[in-house]
Amino acid sequence: MRRILVLNGPNLNLLGTREPGFYGLTSLEEIVDELARFAKASDAEITHRQSNHEGELVDAIHDAAGWADGIVINAGAYTHTSIALRDAIAAVGLPTVETHLSNVHAREAFRHRSYLAPVCIGVVAGFGADSYRVALSGLLAHVAGG
Repeated sequence: MRRILVLNGPNLNLLGTREPGFYGLTSLEEIVDELARFAKASDAEITHRQSNHEGELVDAIHDAAGWADGIVINAGAYTHTSIALRDAIAAVGLPTVETHLSNVHAREAFRHRSYLAPVCIGVVAGFGADSYRVALSGLLAHVAGG
């Protein structure tokens, strides 16, 4: 059974009420519950962490090196600002997929740059809550060698 860390960054705890035009009406808890069901059907399990604090996200990535087969990360705004998260992903060497609910390339120019993408195996954006399932599916296929 594959073990995957699903890591969510700042403000994602407000999903379902935060800017629903961009992020939808689905709560983070609902997304994680659905993702756990999908993982189980795919012979995998997820551990979910969310934090609004950059250092806690870095610590979670470091910790994952001891038990996880890969990471799905929605770093929120830290995607566009955090060299620390980029360096943590690179340091642990776990296959990582960056994901976003909205299409960041169709939004403000500052969202077009990702510090994380160059150290990730892929990026999924723009499919709402389904972005997580697509990211996990791709990660599991990668980890399985396909």
